[in-house]
Amino acid sequence: MPVRNALDALSLPPVDLFRSAWPWRSLAYLVTGALLGWATTAAVLALLIVGALLTAVVVGVGGFVAVLLSGTVVARLERRRLRLVDDAEMPDTHRPVPAGAGWRAWLRIRLREEATWRELAYAALSASLLCWMDAIVLGGVAYLVAISLGAPWAINDEPATTTVPVMLIAGPLSVILAYPVIAWAGARAAMARAMLVPRSDERLIEVTRSRARLVDAFEVERRRIERDLHDGAQQRLVALSIQLGMARLELPAGSPAAAAVTDAHDLAKQALTDLRELIRGVHPKVLTDRGLAAAVGELASIAPIPITLDITLPERLPPAVEMTAYFVVAEALTNVAKHSGAGQALVTVREAPTDRRLLLCVRDDGRGGADADAGSGLVGLADRLAVLDGTVSVSSPPGGPTLIRAEIPVLPEPS
Repeated sequence: MPVRNALDALSLPPVDLFRSAWPWRSLAYLVTGALLGWATTAAVLALLIVGALLTAVVVGVGGFVAVLLSGTVVARLERRRLRLVDDAEMPDTHRPVPAGAGWRAWLRIRLREEATWRELAYAALSASLLCWMDAIVLGGVAYLVAISLGAPWAINDEPATTTVPVMLIAGPLSVILAYPVIAWAGARAAMARAMLVPRSDERLIEVTRSRARLVDAFEVERRRIERDLHDGAQQRLVALSIQLGMARLELPAGSPAAAAVTDAHDLAKQALTDLRELIRGVHPKVLTDRGLAAAVGELASIAPIPITLDITLPERLPPAVEMTAYFVVAEALTNVAKHSGAGQALVTVREAPTDRRLLLCVRDDGRGGADADAGSGLVGLADRLAVLDGTVSVSSPPGGPTLIRAEIPVLPEPS
């Protein structure tokens, strides 16, 4: 069975264990753990002192904020140190911050995350207790080995029959003492993993990644279907409609054949209209070609009620964001048309420049009372947005108006 961490290494036969690098890796982990804990204590004390001295000029508040964020630095170093005694990668549970969001957006996101406070708790435990336990284990091992090797100098007056056996004990003693070093290193690493990345979070991260991969694959398939329908079936229906139209012109008016061809021509045109609606629902071509603003404009043009658009986007968005935003607006307008009884609606689309989040608002003047549990499609909106770490909120008091607000992080496309 492969050995993946220090605790697994304890099950190896003694010969295999001491021929491996696990004793030395565990030793390095404890040494760096003690140093990291002491350095954290010194840095936090320095930040608190600076913050207290400079609070009067406001600048000192930065020192206190830095103390709150010190756990993120300790956690980042701990993730690297864990590779010494655990080959499994420990994921970072922080939300990604959009590129170019600025330090204020980064600070706001980090201070609102549970992971930040969990890391701060680990940093406090590491600096106040764990690093001292590392030092005690290392000091105890070093002391026992030192007194064994230093026996000739410590007991000069004793005969060789006394000092030599004591020196000979140093070798086996070093072997025996390696076990508590490895055991404590493995236990400490397991504790760090449990605090920084609870198992539920690991599963949640994997589920989220799997769902994102499935959605990406689904969107690729949607585009393929849209392309095949647009370039294949739709073109054939267009040709069929043209041929039937030409045939109508060749037939005498009022003849039985003319009536049948006219009906067939009308059915072909209706089938073509239905197919275009289907293609638009699968993946709107205008979204791929011209972007979100044009696609939302097309939705507004076919809506049964007047739709006012207020869209300001400085540039094209990543395809996943555009697709999600489009279907959020489409579902919201469908709800307005079917359930609200509204006479008009307003669609607002903005990109927040501070933290690069796309803001969508759909407001109508209907009767209100929208309920996500009543099957109005709002649950589907939340599920679709959750894939991109987006959120949706609904305000719909009885009597209206209804406001649907969605936020989607604008993350850069992977290179």
